[in-house]
Amino acid sequence: MEYNKNIYTSLKSISEKYEEISKKVEVCTDINELKQLNKVIKYNKPIYVKFLEYKKLIKAGLEDEQILNSSNQNQELIDLAKSDLENIKNQIPKMEDEIRILLIPKDPNDEKDVIVEMRPGVGGDESCIFITDLFETYRQYAEKEGWKITVNDSSFNKTGYDYIFFTIKGEKVYSKFKFESGVHRVQRVPLTETKGRVHTSTITVAVLPEIDPIEFKINPNDLRIDTYRASGAGGQHVNRTESAVRITHIPTNVVVACQEGRSQIENRETAMKLLRAKLWQKYNDEQIAKISNIRRQQVGHGERSEKIRTYNYPQNRITDHRIGLTLNKLETIMQGNLNEIIEPLIANEQEKKLEELKKS
Repeated sequence: MEYNKNIYTSLKSISEKYEEISKKVEVCTDINELKQLNKVIKYNKPIYVKFLEYKKLIKAGLEDEQILNSSNQNQELIDLAKSDLENIKNQIPKMEDEIRILLIPKDPNDEKDVIVEMRPGVGGDESCIFITDLFETYRQYAEKEGWKITVNDSSFNKTGYDYIFFTIKGEKVYSKFKFESGVHRVQRVPLTETKGRVHTSTITVAVLPEIDPIEFKINPNDLRIDTYRASGAGGQHVNRTESAVRITHIPTNVVVACQEGRSQIENRETAMKLLRAKLWQKYNDEQIAKISNIRRQQVGHGERSEKIRTYNYPQNRITDHRIGLTLNKLETIMQGNLNEIIEPLIANEQEKKLEELKKS
């Protein structure tokens, strides 16, 4: 009986690992380790259940073949085995297709919350204005998805944001929002343009998964922590206390800051989350063979030629260049309806991974 031996071997290995971890969970007393083990179990359970079905089906088919190859069986049993074997042979390819989908490698960060930084690229004031516009799109999108969005630090000039750092918390945020990483190009007539000419500007969006302290530890001796008085909105306390926090990671000179929280402790915790995410990203950028370098590949340098998406206001058109998707409904998309772009991007990513899996 024909079945895919490579798939069976892969599933057998995953199954053995699943059972081993399940036994560990029963005796584990460390809360942090238990949390990590349960994540692995949750991730592999659908594959484990499907393997049990697949294994049972193959076993039944082999038993039917054994009956058919035996000369000591009666005709009624032979006919029954022949019919059952034919049914199993039809089921196996369908089940193997289902298994291939389950085996598509998932991004280990897909379940995580995200940390987002938005900065102007080229285009001066118009670039800052578009950061403000796109952030409002993200705010509406998060609201539609049932996610919580919190601004942690920002810098505002006379036209709009020239920097904003915020977090989004919710279910599977990174699995969708990671597609926003990169250079966003906007084409429109600025308010300051007297001759009605279309200008091109860019902004960069960096989307980082929020990394658990257990996953990436930082030596406290490597940090310099400065406090200062927060500026801007936030209540009377901003003028009286040094609640804003700036943290410098001395070995890498990575600097983060946070001032939007109500206390120094809150700002310090938030700044540490951003620092941890940045250092994790930096480490992974240096280990390209292990994990894709999200920021360096997707964000680039903000040049006009580097872009993942173009927002053409005069023609009410939005184009995602990664999959060649063009929609003539920019106004609708900017009202937080980003799934019309993100869902095709997810489908494209899964399709590519499935093709790679079939080749292996």
